[in-house]
Amino acid sequence: MNKALLEELMQLSPAERIELAQDLWDSVGNEEFPPLTPEEEAEIDRRLAEHEKDPSRAIPWEEVRSYLWSRIK
Repeated sequence: MNKALLEELMQLSPAERIELAQDLWDSVGNEEFPPLTPEEEAEIDRRLAEHEKDPSRAIPWEEVRSYLWSRIK
C-alpha cells in the first residue's frame, strides 16, 4: 500500500476509518475470496454436525454480542 495514502487515511476519524473498512470489505466479491482449505472445510462440517446433533446448545447471537461488548467496555 502507498505509504502516503495510508498516512492520509489515518487522519480520518475512527468512525470514518471503520466506515472505510466496511466499504472496502463489502467491495470484495465472494468469488474473490481464497478457497477454504480441506482442514477448514472439515472443521465447518464438524461444527455443523455437532450443532445438528444438539441444537439446544447453540447460543443466540444477541447473547454472544452482549457478552463480547461487555468484555471491551
